Amino acid sequence: MKSRFQTNFLNKLESFPFPVQKKFRKQLKFLITDIRHPSLHAKKYDEPTGTWQARVDKNVRFYFLIEEDTYILLDIRYHD
Repeated sequence: MKSRFQTNFLNKLESFPFPVQKKFRKQLKFLITDIRHPSLHAKKYDEPTGTWQARVDKNVRFYFLIEEDTYILLDIRYHD
């Protein structure tokens, strides 16, 4: 699988502290190799739009779409 970032995603990622950015890069590697990796806790977030959610850590989640062989990274934000 491949990944593609929306501009908004990259801007938001840059606003997070460096340790969170580093964790995200690690999680992205897991996503690309195996969406079922246990640390991701990846799940369908919104069925009608096809949006998925995965975990960076216990406080941060990222959201993406799957189109053919590409993950399209949409958003990253703090989790309540």
